[in-house]
Amino acid sequence: MSAPAYGIQLPVQSQSTLYAESWEAGAGPADLVAVARAADAAGFAYVACCDHVAVPRRLAPAMSTVWYDPVATLAHLAAVTERVRLLSHVAVVGLRHPLLTAKQYATLDHLSGGRLVLGVGAGHVPEEFEALGADFERRGAVLDETIDALRAALGPEEFPEHHGKHYDFAGLGQRPRPAQPHVPLWVGGSSPAAVRRAALRGDGWLPQGDPRDRLPGKIARIRRLREEAGLAGEYTVGAIAEPLYVGRAGWDVGRRTLAGAPEEIAESLRGYRALGVDQVQVRFRSRSRDELIEQIGLFGAEVAPRLD
Repeated sequence: MSAPAYGIQLPVQSQSTLYAESWEAGAGPADLVAVARAADAAGFAYVACCDHVAVPRRLAPAMSTVWYDPVATLAHLAAVTERVRLLSHVAVVGLRHPLLTAKQYATLDHLSGGRLVLGVGAGHVPEEFEALGADFERRGAVLDETIDALRAALGPEEFPEHHGKHYDFAGLGQRPRPAQPHVPLWVGGSSPAAVRRAALRGDGWLPQGDPRDRLPGKIARIRRLREEAGLAGEYTVGAIAEPLYVGRAGWDVGRRTLAGAPEEIAESLRGYRALGVDQVQVRFRSRSRDELIEQIGLFGAEVAPRLD
């Protein structure tokens, strides 16, 4: 089995107190571009961007209201990078009509030369759904159908067709088409329903921060569901690693952070391969943009070659 690929959720573009570093509060577009370019140069498989349209006041102290739009952000970064893939992790596609989502992401794939990975999820903020006229209580069923509709709308046909309970369209042309013949669609979430959705409707699974000991059972369930449904072909299992720091920090990086020599970090990350994981999302502790870029470079040069 080959070494897992590695990607990164970008800083700055979302600033939840769960993971944002203090320096991000004063950062902006130039910092985002610099980090994305560093990841591109360091061989990262993807850079990722989150999705929230509007955060209610009750959640703002924890979530913040800083959530860059994923399509605009990834399109901007596509123009300043060369090879790194562009992942929405995750787009809450139930907030929008699938033809609108398809138009935006097909254009992004076209403009980037086929670098899109469309990650989708159900969402969790009722007020956001209510404000946009979307159905929060039935968001799981809506997402199931939305994925099917997006399969059609992001496929090769200029006039895609879908007939379902929530959406019905035919005879409506959309160009440009995606540059990729098949846009990878990864499903996010770790609830039983999300894992089932990922297995049966996705090309990959993006877990919601599951610790390692929970991954084997969920991966086994995905494989079993796909086998029972007769689904074959390429499938990408993801994981989110513990926070990392390459080297000895000399400052408090937190007790959960995996810090140390490149070989120590590589040895830990190689454990994901044994679990059946294909790609690992990494996050680095940092006190500044420059320190984060240094960490990304060290990871690409010193850790990544040891992942095999």
